[in-house]
Amino acid sequence: MGAAEGFFERIDTGRFLATASTRGPWDERSQHAGPPAALLGRAVEERDGARQDMRIARITYEILRPVPIGELEVTTSVVRAGRGTEVVEAVLAPAGGAPVMLARALRIRVAREALPAVAPGPQLPPPGEVAQTPFELPWERGYHTAMETRFAAGAFLEPGPGTCWMRMRVPLIAGEEIRPLDRVLVAADSGNGISAVLDFAGYVFVNGDLTVHLHRHPVGEWVCVEAGTSVDAAGIGLADARLHDEKGPIGRSAQSLFVAPR
Repeated sequence: MGAAEGFFERIDTGRFLATASTRGPWDERSQHAGPPAALLGRAVEERDGARQDMRIARITYEILRPVPIGELEVTTSVVRAGRGTEVVEAVLAPAGGAPVMLARALRIRVAREALPAVAPGPQLPPPGEVAQTPFELPWERGYHTAMETRFAAGAFLEPGPGTCWMRMRVPLIAGEEIRPLDRVLVAADSGNGISAVLDFAGYVFVNGDLTVHLHRHPVGEWVCVEAGTSVDAAGIGLADARLHDEKGPIGRSAQSLFVAPR
């Protein structure tokens, strides 16, 4: 993968072409939800008229159907605008097609003067002290090759909770700067894979949504997802994760899971 290559190529304003780096683990024709989630997050922050004194504190995604690898269109609209908060909606759809992913973001105004910062939570082993742990899939290129992964606890094919440092090997959009929000949203959708409690070869555990809460955007190249999964006998699961950078906790993410035999 070349240095200028990314998860997406920008065609023009609001139109993008997904590359093979977005390919997910379930179907070679569909994307991992992390890259399109980050694309919608960036659209919320970059839309015309976006206030520069606000940042995303919570963003919730509804994954309506698998996101295809191909040309995509992104649109945004303001649901509610206020002095201290606003709610913005973003929609992702194949060119000329029905929406495949929706996002609704709460943006909060950043304080004009510094306030006391309190961020309880454990400090994790830094990524430099953890060995790289690649995840093998039948296809040569995809999300699994576009992300560097280092497990501080657990492993992809080891059932149970996992703690994994993640770093983007390619930018979100080819030729454009990687932003802090890109880094966390690309990684946050991996909680169910990091903390799988069922055999990947025998079961699917696909999320139909994703919610990310951020009290702080990440600093540096690495984001850590510290995740655990619970599954009920009815085939409904929850992957819940604490998100970190190298300075400490930055927020949480949660995914509702559809669980079924393959």
